[in-house]
Amino acid sequence: MNRRFGKTTVATLMVGALLLFVAAPLVHADERDKCRHAIEKAEAKLDKAIRNKGEHSREADDRRRDLNAERERCWGAYHAWWNGKDNRWETEHNWDNDHHDNH
Repeated sequence: MNRRFGKTTVATLMVGALLLFVAAPLVHADERDKCRHAIEKAEAKLDKAIRNKGEHSREADDRRRDLNAERERCWGAYHAWWNGKDNRWETEHNWDNDHHDNH
């Protein structure tokens, strides 16, 4: 009886470990997708502010700060940030370059 219990316990632990290895990347991808979405939303708000108030308006500057804050949050969590203009994840902390902020 003890041997059977031991085998069942080992099998259960192995299945649990396998589920953790499979589920962890999915959770990470889902969280990263939330990050991408937040950056895309902030980029859209910046684009709207530029269209409505001008590139150097106070509103555009506020939205630019919001966008950079989202990028910083993603950078801190994933060491990457979403570049909506080029539709890709960037792995360098380079969003302060002019070509990323000018929409």
